[in-house]
Amino acid sequence: MNKIKKGYVRPLDLKSGRIDMGHGAGGKAMAQLIDEIFARAFANDYLAQGDDGAVLPAPEPGERLVMATDAHVVSPLFFPGGDIGCLSVHGTINDVAVMGARPLYLAASFILEEGFPLADLKRIVDSMAAASRAAGVPVVTGDTKVVEQGKGDGVFISTTAVGALPAGRSLSGANAQLGDVILVSGSLGDHGMAIMAQRESLAFDSEITSDTAALHGLIADLLIAVPSVRVLRDPTRGGLATTLNEIATQSGVGMTLEEKAIPVREQVDAACELLGLDPLYVANEGKLVAIVPADVADAALAALRDHPLGREAARIGEVTTDPNCFVQIRTRFGGKRMVDWLSGEQLPRIC
Repeated sequence: MNKIKKGYVRPLDLKSGRIDMGHGAGGKAMAQLIDEIFARAFANDYLAQGDDGAVLPAPEPGERLVMATDAHVVSPLFFPGGDIGCLSVHGTINDVAVMGARPLYLAASFILEEGFPLADLKRIVDSMAAASRAAGVPVVTGDTKVVEQGKGDGVFISTTAVGALPAGRSLSGANAQLGDVILVSGSLGDHGMAIMAQRESLAFDSEITSDTAALHGLIADLLIAVPSVRVLRDPTRGGLATTLNEIATQSGVGMTLEEKAIPVREQVDAACELLGLDPLYVANEGKLVAIVPADVADAALAALRDHPLGREAARIGEVTTDPNCFVQIRTRFGGKRMVDWLSGEQLPRIC
């Protein structure tokens, strides 16, 4: 007769197992799920404290804390170039980084649907863990809930990041001034069109892949080279157009863009044309918009291009005087058109 080890708990079936309501009930099943999937993937000394929150070291003297939170509901969960896991890490790190802060820690909250495959959950959590380690920003606390089948969409993830902002640094959408130069760190629309191409089963000679990436290293290099940067933003939902309209309104200025200067990959442009979309409104998850004084624009552009995530950085326009806070674009044919706020939702469930 086989002897059963005292205290033995059968491991999770990571090949064919499914989430059930017991995984969210606060008992042994939930503790096992947390231990075998989340705690093992995110393992660090802060998480190992095992309390309802993590006790964390304070930033350097004189630094202020910055906190940002984001919910991620992308569909499909896996896409060329990434998945909801790494996306949830990158997106929230970037929200802290564009404030000029140094990302320090992450918290993660999971809403899991009953019946969701454990193999897919592990794949997502492992992707998150790899992304957080690569960024040097650990997941130090979290929460898990399970909802009945049909009341979710597999998995939703909310992440919160805390960062340290150096004394004297102030980046804001309200800082843009007349004559400032608008820069982007690379090609636009890659993330949104990677999602749409997979959804619509579109095939191109070159696959469209998401640009999802953590931008804090690129931003740190930029701020060392050009401390006088006025505004930084990551043009996610709503794309470049919505981001610039937000900044123009905050700062009380206008903007003029040069269409021929805006980098868009050929296959992204083709996919947008096929689907009747404008790449200026398509989401990005690894690109940066920077607004800088004109006299440091060349130095800022060089700093961006010196980093692997900024190789395709471009100067795309300038800040103008406009009491209406309009964003306009000079077309390839020499005319001008409005780049207005997005009306409604162009691309559902992409970030």
